This record gives sequence, C-alpha cells and structure tokens, in this order.
Amino acid sequence: MARHLVALSRKGVRLRIFALLAPTSEDLSIIVHDSLEYIDGQSDLVNYGRKIVEHIILLRAKPNISDAEEKDMLDYLYTSQYQMRGILAVSLGRIEDPNTENFTHAVLMRFQQKDDIAKFHSSPYYYKILDEHGSVSVDFESEVEDDIIPLFRRGEDFNYGVEFMLLISFLESASGDSVEDALASLQRFISQCSSFIVQATLGCCLNHMDSGYSHAAVIRFPSFDDFKIFREGMEYKDMWASTFQPIVEKSLELHFTVDPVGNQLM
Repeated sequence: MARHLVALSRKGVRLRIFALLAPTSEDLSIIVHDSLEYIDGQSDLVNYGRKIVEHIILLRAKPNISDAEEKDMLDYLYTSQYQMRGILAVSLGRIEDPNTENFTHAVLMRFQQKDDIAKFHSSPYYYKILDEHGSVSVDFESEVEDDIIPLFRRGEDFNYGVEFMLLISFLESASGDSVEDALASLQRFISQCSSFIVQATLGCCLNHMDSGYSHAAVIRFPSFDDFKIFREGMEYKDMWASTFQPIVEKSLELHFTVDPVGNQLM
C-alpha cells in the first residue's frame, strides 16, 4: 500500500510531491513524482534533498496554570533548540479552538534525524514538561528543500502566521486503494493552495502504535485569513467528506498562531 508524503515550500511558487511507500520493517522508500519549480513562468530543478523528521508534541496544561507558568513552559520548550544539537526549528503556541482530546498547546520540532528525537526524549527538557503536563507525541519523516530558509523555517514568511496540524488514523477495514486515494486528494488540494501556503509536510507516522495516529500533516499559512480559506472552504470540506470521512477511524485538527521571532511567546 502506498503512503504519501508531501513537501511544499513557497518562494515564488515551489512545489514538489513525493509518495512514501509503506515501511516494510524499518525502511521507507521515497519515489519522486515531480521535480519542477515554477517561478515567473520558468521551470528549473529544485533541490529537495534534505530529509527531516517532524516531531509534534501535544500538551494538556494543568487547568490552573497561570500566565507566567504557561510562558515558562513554552519558553522552556522553545529554547531547547539552543540547548540540544539536532533541532532545526521549533514552532509552538496555545491551541485556539477546543478539541476532542482536550489538548491545550502544540509544539512542532524539526529534527535532522530520528536518532536526534530519541536523544531529546531522554533529556531533562522533555521530561520536565512531561512530568508536569500530559502529552502525546507524533513523529513523521518528510523531505524539504535543502536551503536555509525552508530547512530551518527562517525568514519573514516564518515569523508570522498560523500552524495547522492534521492527525489521521484510518480504519483497519479501509482498503489500501481508498487510503491512497484519500492522501492523494489531500496532496492535490495542498498543491492547488500553494500560493498561500508557506510550507507543508505530510507523512506516515513512525510511532503510530504509541500515538494512535497513522499519518500527520503540518501546514504553515502566512495569515489566519489564508488558513480560513484553506480550512473553511467548500473544496476542503467536500474532499474530506468524500474521501476521508468514510475510512477514517479518528482525526484531529489543531491550529495555533505563530508569534514573531524575538517577541514574547504569549
């Protein structure tokens, strides 16, 4: 069964889509479907050569947490990128809408490789938060353009915006073809919206037995209005109702506002 992975980066408009074959034992195979970049009508090869691992942490903060404690918690996680090697980027914030699993905060950490995540899990940075607040983590491999801005999520486009996270678990009875078709439809929709997406990654979860989710996606939008166009438009709703809803066991959609670099987190 084919499992899909998307890597999208906006600069002019850059887009490349990959298909991620289901892992056999430990291996993951990536097939490149599209390697063209379109900027001002010109097409050139894009170097999407850097594999990364996206690490999502979902927190349930204590009900009585104060503003100061909340800020300390997020500061603690954000500054871990300066304390530990292997962390390429960190994005975090307070989840803005209620969700079925009562998560209050979300963190995205981008690592160079899976081994770096294992080191982070064994560090005091991780266990300090885990001890104080319940958490669930989701990891998936992706691939982004081998360039400083998209790799480290730096630059003006990444200073502001909205981070959207989509977690999916398919029914065991769902056929491989139906899962593949659903993921392909999501890929197509992401590509259609590439003009107002800063970056998108999607992949098969590495720890799906622990997290309860088999696939995850992270999409950065430059503004809340762009996020609303994507999430609340009829195209997204129709796609979800027709291809995902019949075969999804559970799903979770979360978003949070990204604060400018250098400003207070909360």
